[in-house]
Amino acid sequence: MQFRRPDGGLYAEELMGEEGFSSDSSLLYHRYLPTAIVKAEAVEPLLPATTSPNLPLSPRHFRTQDLASAGDLVTGRMLLSANGDVRLSYATSDRPSELYRNSMGDECVYIQSGNVRFESTYGVIEAGEGDYVVIPTGTIHRWVPSGTVNVLAIEASGHIRPPKRYLSQYGQFLEHAPYCERDLRTPQEPFTAEGEEVPVLVRTRGGLTRLVYRNHPFDVVGWDGYLYPYAFHINDFEPIVKKTHAPPPVHQTFEGPGFVVCSFMPRPLDFHPDAVPIPYNHHNVDSDEFMFYVGGDYSARAGSGIDVGSISLHPAGFTHGPQPGAVEAVIEAGATHTSEMAVMVDTFRPLDLGQGALSCEDPGYAWTWAR
Repeated sequence: MQFRRPDGGLYAEELMGEEGFSSDSSLLYHRYLPTAIVKAEAVEPLLPATTSPNLPLSPRHFRTQDLASAGDLVTGRMLLSANGDVRLSYATSDRPSELYRNSMGDECVYIQSGNVRFESTYGVIEAGEGDYVVIPTGTIHRWVPSGTVNVLAIEASGHIRPPKRYLSQYGQFLEHAPYCERDLRTPQEPFTAEGEEVPVLVRTRGGLTRLVYRNHPFDVVGWDGYLYPYAFHINDFEPIVKKTHAPPPVHQTFEGPGFVVCSFMPRPLDFHPDAVPIPYNHHNVDSDEFMFYVGGDYSARAGSGIDVGSISLHPAGFTHGPQPGAVEAVIEAGATHTSEMAVMVDTFRPLDLGQGALSCEDPGYAWTWAR
C-alpha cells in the first residue's frame, strides 16, 4: 500500500516474514531504501566458535564469574555449549555493540545483571536484570549498556516462541499459562538515527559479513504486524505448584527448534504431608540440561560449589538430582519455600562444549555426587 512522506514521496515498504511468508510477519516503513548497500566484507570471529564433544561423558560446572570481558555483547560472546539447534554463550561488557543482524535464527538474551538499552529498527526497549529480550531473525539492532552488563545469549537455528500449550488456537495466552500478553514489553514508538555508510554485522550460516548501508538502518517511521522484539521479566513468570513434585515442563517459558527454555522462580514447595520437597533423582533420557543459576539460595546443592553465576550441564546418560544428603536435610528442616532462581535450557540433541565453558570449568564437580 502507498504510504507517503510529507513531501509526497513514498516511504519504502519492507515485509519481515517468517517461514517463507506463511507465518508471522510485520510491515516496516523506511525513509530510505533498506536494500541499498555500498560495501560488503567477510569478518573473522573475535572469539573461537569451535566445540568439542562432552567426552568422557560427565556432568559439568562452569563458573561464569571467572570469565572476563572480551568485547561487546555481540562480538564478545564466549561460546559455552552448542549443537545444531542452539548456541549458548556468555558475554560481559560495558561498551555499545555495533549494529548487528542475526540471519540464522531468533535470539533470546537473558540479562543476568546491569541495565541496557536495546535499539532496533522497531524501536527501543529499556531492559535490565532479570529480563529476557526475544529478537526475531533478521532484526537489525544494537546493545547500549549503562555500566557493565552480563548476559546469557541463546541463539536458535529457527524461531523462539511461547509454548503452544499456553496459547489458544488463535494465539491468545490461555488462563492456565504462567504469563500473558500484559507481561510482554514491546517498542512503543519509532526510533530513528542519521548516518551514511553505516556498517552492520550480519551472521549467516556461511559465517560473518559486514554490510555497509548507504543510509542508517534506523530510519523506520512506523510498523505494524505480529513479528517484533519484546522483553519479558523473569519475575512475571508465575510458578505452577503441586502437592508433590512438579516436573520441569511446568517451568517452561519458551520453545525453540530442538530445545526449551525454563524459568525456575521462588515458590512454595510441595505440600503433601509425605512429599519430599525437592526433586527426585532423575534421568531425562532425551535431553541435556543446561542450568544457569541467577539468584537465591542453592541449599539443595550444598557442597557442590554451585552459586549465583554458575552453570551446570547434566547430559543425557547421567542421572542427577539433589546433592547427597540434601533430601534428608530438607525434610528435617521442614522447608516450605524455595528462593532459588535459574534459567534452564533443555536440548534434545547432545550439547558440545565451547572454549568459553572449558576455560572456566570446575574440574572437581563430577565427583561431588559421590560424597
